[in-house]
Amino acid sequence: MASITTSVQIVLPQHCNGNVTPRLFGGQLMAWIDIVGAVAARRYAHSTVTTVCVDNLHFVSPAYLNDTVVQEAVVTWTGSTSLEVRVDSFVEQLGGERKMVNRAYLVFVALGEDNKPVPVAPFVPQTPAEQAEYEAAIARREVRLRRK
Repeated sequence: MASITTSVQIVLPQHCNGNVTPRLFGGQLMAWIDIVGAVAARRYAHSTVTTVCVDNLHFVSPAYLNDTVVQEAVVTWTGSTSLEVRVDSFVEQLGGERKMVNRAYLVFVALGEDNKPVPVAPFVPQTPAEQAEYEAAIARREVRLRRK
């Protein structure tokens, strides 16, 4: 399996809306997604990266004040200078059980010191799950290219 980058946050009052039962702002979760996704992309590319797009962002269920949010980011596909990263976000209970709250796909471009795109190593799927994710990433890329 490809290397997984993990991030853990506790949902604090400044991360929540003002509801009677405070929920995590979607925008806060998106910021955390962008950061953990960028770290995974940087580690893979061995370079600075910039976010090109958030291809798919699906909120499955909420996270609330004092929840522990665990995020796992993994590279799913690479082009010549770009790479796709999947970020799964979970609420983790104190006993360790996890419930998915979000899945997102982001595309990054690797940058050199001159801020111009640089090549990234090809991603070669090693498992059936990675192969399936890779093929789905190619389909997502084709949709993105048609939207341009």
